[in-house]
Amino acid sequence: MSNPMRATELLRLLPLAAVLLGGCAVGPAYVKPTTPEPAAFKEAQGWSPAAPADALDRGPWWTLFNDAVLNELAGQIDVSNQNVAAAVASYAQARSLVQQQRASLFPSVSLSTSGERSGTRNAGADNNYRLNIGTSWEPDLWGRLRASVGAASASAQASAADLASARLSAQGELAANYFVVRQTDAQAALLATTIEGYQRVLQITRNRFDAGIATKSDVLQAQTQLSNARIDALSLARQRAQFEHAIAVLLGKAPADFTLASAPWQAFVPEIPVGVPSALLQRRPDIAAAERRVAAANEQIGIARSAYYPNIGLTASVGNGGSRVSDLFSASNALWSFGLSAAQSLFNAGATRASVAGAEASQQAAVARYRQTVLDAFGDVENQLSATRVLAQQLVLRRQASESADQVEAQILNRYKAGQVSYSEVVQAQASALSARRALVQAQGDRQSTAISLIQALGGGWQAQ
Repeated sequence: MSNPMRATELLRLLPLAAVLLGGCAVGPAYVKPTTPEPAAFKEAQGWSPAAPADALDRGPWWTLFNDAVLNELAGQIDVSNQNVAAAVASYAQARSLVQQQRASLFPSVSLSTSGERSGTRNAGADNNYRLNIGTSWEPDLWGRLRASVGAASASAQASAADLASARLSAQGELAANYFVVRQTDAQAALLATTIEGYQRVLQITRNRFDAGIATKSDVLQAQTQLSNARIDALSLARQRAQFEHAIAVLLGKAPADFTLASAPWQAFVPEIPVGVPSALLQRRPDIAAAERRVAAANEQIGIARSAYYPNIGLTASVGNGGSRVSDLFSASNALWSFGLSAAQSLFNAGATRASVAGAEASQQAAVARYRQTVLDAFGDVENQLSATRVLAQQLVLRRQASESADQVEAQILNRYKAGQVSYSEVVQAQASALSARRALVQAQGDRQSTAISLIQALGGGWQAQ
């Protein structure tokens, strides 16, 4: 062992030793938890919507609503939304942690130099220079380091799923707020038309009062109804401003820097294909994140169990020393060393056992959260399917009710002009007609918001059959 080149060869063999020694693992093999998977959705029976022409998989699902302004706004979410930006940064941080954990599987190499001058008053001073290359390595005999890498990788995958969830949430909230604004515009246009009608009726009532046909109370009732309609219009303006501000914040802008101009409302609701429930488990990002956290918790059990076994460390170094700087490059002054260390805890009052038990309990909690996430996902889809079916039926009835109320309003107004009915009947008919019209607009808006919620419940996209 006097030849310094043999020490250099030892350094070269360390990576090979890493492969040979790191073959044991004390952690449990990961098995994906079982979850309830019904054969079909309960609320989807008898409902066969058409599949879209193109295949979407967490892609631009909002384009199905055929609204160019919405397409433009939703495309800005990834760039401007701060919640998404935070999720992107968290994912990058998780990936960096994986790289750090992987680096621990390999030896670390360091270079050190030193210079020292020492001596006594009588003997004089001596110089001592050293140049050293050293390496240290902890062979992963019990799989602790590999389990750390596995846990970090699973956590990074969960972070990627969290990023997808953040995008889907921001996109869904933007689309929902956008259609509320458009619905509010439609309600405002409806009220504007109604106010014009109320103004004409008020003038008719005043003319009748001036002619001695109508009473003063009729005029007051007409004025009250007109004022209430104008109050409703102002309330809609306030509501629209709030949702416009919410859209600005979602886009990462100050509300003062964003304006959404009024535009005709396209109350279009796309047909959304619903696959088998098992496909939901592969599609929803929150389910993927919960499952990956189960895998990470499973790796933590192996990390905790590795504490039962000794830590093995290997060190080696090669260097030169001398009294002059030129001696550092002389082979005759070469120095080398090789070391082996082992450490094992003999007594820690059950701390290792408690750590293992805690890791196992954490894994069981992660499994429970994963299963609950799956159940919640199934519940979300069933709720939205039920709402979709009911709202479609209600829309037909709302339209019929609005048409009937319009006819009653027109007939009562004609009879009032002919002096056949009192003005109170006119007021009642007009109020009923306005309520029916606004309920129809609300039903159309509810169908759009439910479609958005269903798309989110399905994971933000689908594969066309």
